[in-house]
Amino acid sequence: MTPPVTFPPGFFDRADDGDDAAFYGPPRLVQHIDDGAIAAVGAFYDEIGVSGDVLDLMSSWVSHLRTRPRHLTVLGMNAAELDANPMADERVVRDLNTDPTLPFADASFDTVVCTVSIDYLTTPVAVCAEVGRVLRPGGAFALTFSNRCFPTKAIRGWLAADDRRRAAIVATYLREAGAFDEPVAERRASTDDPVIAVHARRRAEGLTA
Repeated sequence: MTPPVTFPPGFFDRADDGDDAAFYGPPRLVQHIDDGAIAAVGAFYDEIGVSGDVLDLMSSWVSHLRTRPRHLTVLGMNAAELDANPMADERVVRDLNTDPTLPFADASFDTVVCTVSIDYLTTPVAVCAEVGRVLRPGGAFALTFSNRCFPTKAIRGWLAADDRRRAAIVATYLREAGAFDEPVAERRASTDDPVIAVHARRRAEGLTA
């Protein structure tokens, strides 16, 4: 079990608090992690069983899934990047830092994934609570991250942490969201960039008060 983390004042501040839509406006059709890390992320998603109706949160032109699920919804900041995603069945442009709600009905998805993006959320617990709402009971929320980021857009608490503490930060988000079983955090084998994975299952009883 990863220990809980507290969030002091300024934890969710960023060096660049300007309009995210402007920053992410130019399409970036590039890989944000090395090939070995991409392979490690895909293996992890296979291992936990990413299938059925899947939401790829804060997505781009690639979803890092080895196997195409029954239905893949990609949600991200850049329409051109999402349009280029060959696995996507449905595309939603949304800035979760402006509005953390997810435009989907309760219990819409079997799995939600978030790949190398959790460090940019300024209200991550609210977003995780929304993930809990749109997941079906027993469904998994799986997050992966590495040591790469856009440093001006990542929150200060993330930039100040090492990999172990970052895993604890993500696990704390999931606990505070109130919808999940105890999160599991692990370092995955990678020949290139490090890969840390955190996942949790949506509790059958749903959200706590």
